[in-house]
Amino acid sequence: MPMSFETLIVEHRGAVSWLYLNRPTVLNAVGKHGMVELRQAFTDLRDRKETRVIVFSGKGRAFCAGADLTAKPDPEAEPSDEPTFLDLATAMEEVLLSIKKPILAAVNGIACGGGLEMAMMCDFIIACRSAKIGDAHANFGLMPGGGASVRLPRIVGVNRARYMMYTGDLFTAEEMAKAGLVTVLTEDDALERDTQAIAEKIAAKSPLGIGRMKTLINDGMDIPAAHAIRMEKLMVQNHFHSFDASEGGRAFEEKRKPQFKGY
Repeated sequence: MPMSFETLIVEHRGAVSWLYLNRPTVLNAVGKHGMVELRQAFTDLRDRKETRVIVFSGKGRAFCAGADLTAKPDPEAEPSDEPTFLDLATAMEEVLLSIKKPILAAVNGIACGGGLEMAMMCDFIIACRSAKIGDAHANFGLMPGGGASVRLPRIVGVNRARYMMYTGDLFTAEEMAKAGLVTVLTEDDALERDTQAIAEKIAAKSPLGIGRMKTLINDGMDIPAAHAIRMEKLMVQNHFHSFDASEGGRAFEEKRKPQFKGY
């Protein structure tokens, strides 16, 4: 059954699945309902066997302008058992981070505040030249709650992250590419084409191998290097016994493209 959402669009292009935020009139700002739908969409794509790579993007002239501030909570309201926006955003993030498949952020325009945070949750960012990127929380008397204070310093460096967060400024995609936040820079009319090509290249690799690399990279960031290297050696010993590792060797010997199965 095809996935149907009010605030999202999901498109499958071979082994690559595109997930679009689809509220272009509000620059794809995400409210509580949107977070619920994002969590469900990422869950569905995580569990969909045909999907090997996920591309996360936005419709219109923005990737995502962050949280929908028109729906902010009343600080004087009575306590409620209803999940808060932060509760729902955290639940979505947990699902996204549980996905072993590569997730590419295709930033097609403005990406600020929570939009930047969601882009940084992905494996890497591909952006068109006209994209504007920044952490705008300070402009609204807010602070990040989706990992910007942790991920941004690790990617661009501590002092640059401080400047970005304290000023709330937006930066060009080219500036962010030089800072290491944007991995691939494309022309505006080539973003989807180039992103699809990169995603297809990754999708042709072993899903098992790519998933294990993702685990090693992500987990290795949080433990001492010696422990991370030991974890890598243990995992590669196990990986040698997989079908995909054997298939790669056979394909090389037979001078053909490997047909990876993911096990």
